Amino acid sequence: MKAAIFHGKGRHHTFEEVEIDQPKGHEVLVRTIACGVCHSDLSVAEGKIPVPTPMILGHEPAGIVEAVGDDVTDFAPGDHVIARLRPFCGRCKQCVSGQPNRCTNGVPTQRGTDDRPRMAYRGGKIVGITGDAAGFAEKMLTHENGFVKIPENVPLGSAALLGCAVVTGVGAVMNTAKVEAGSSVAVFGAGGIGLSAIQGARISGARRVIAVDVNESKLAAARRFGATDTIDASSADPVKAIIKLTGEGVEYSFEAIGLKQTSQQCIDVLAPGGTATIIGVMGFGERLEIDPASLLAEKRVQGCSMGSTRVRIDAPRYIELYQQGRLLLDEMVTRRISLEQLDEAFAAMNRGEVLRTVIMFD
Repeated sequence: MKAAIFHGKGRHHTFEEVEIDQPKGHEVLVRTIACGVCHSDLSVAEGKIPVPTPMILGHEPAGIVEAVGDDVTDFAPGDHVIARLRPFCGRCKQCVSGQPNRCTNGVPTQRGTDDRPRMAYRGGKIVGITGDAAGFAEKMLTHENGFVKIPENVPLGSAALLGCAVVTGVGAVMNTAKVEAGSSVAVFGAGGIGLSAIQGARISGARRVIAVDVNESKLAAARRFGATDTIDASSADPVKAIIKLTGEGVEYSFEAIGLKQTSQQCIDVLAPGGTATIIGVMGFGERLEIDPASLLAEKRVQGCSMGSTRVRIDAPRYIELYQQGRLLLDEMVTRRISLEQLDEAFAAMNRGEVLRTVIMFD
């Protein structure tokens, strides 16, 4: 199969043949149809998130099952699926407590060290950024707990976004923060995850949803997706602007970029008793500063992993919202490209030209 090979910061991807094994045991082999290009992939490409190389990036894929191992019961050839960021083991304390997004035991989902690797490149083992569900490749082979079955009438080019952006953004609002109807919300960043958070706030019934970005086209998109107010942070101090709009700040805030400055602002706009949820992944080694006095007002700061998503429960719910026209997926896709245009997609993302780019393999 063909795959995009990441060789390290500052180097272009190469598009080469990679060997992929047949499934056994609890494994599922999927032919990739579409894969979204996420900002986390860009962060890896820019060296903000260190990874071993060579590697296959891409963690927002959707495809069709080609074959399954002998122990697989939930999937069959022809099923349409999305891949989750990491397979969950189903055994650890986090999994059995209903939080598979926080799974702490990846060993049961991997092959043994003496087994033949699932994927091989130039004679040696190669893995994807999320294990073996490498989205920037024509096929994926991983444990069945890494996939979720979806209806066949849902376009895979849109469904792919459920693998990361949508479950993370919507989930951060509905699951992690549990935004209440009638509340006020601020979202820093109007990319794929930020727009999903805005949609989650709208669906949850927030009375005011404030979007913050430096790109006017993304702010315009935020208004289309449910923002009641927008702030251009390139020309205004977003903290002062939000305090002016709301009087004392917002009850819920979300950072969906991965920058120290915007994470700090996300905290600073909270009203007493408010909750800031940091979704974006900052560069390794960066630290946030919190004024201890602000905690006396019972403000809370929390992290978020994949929107606290129980993917096999939540993804079908989000698909139903999509089918009802309440969750917009098609409208989030700005461009559809071929695998060989991957580096161009990263450049367009850096320039702020796209909401979401999706690689189409068929």
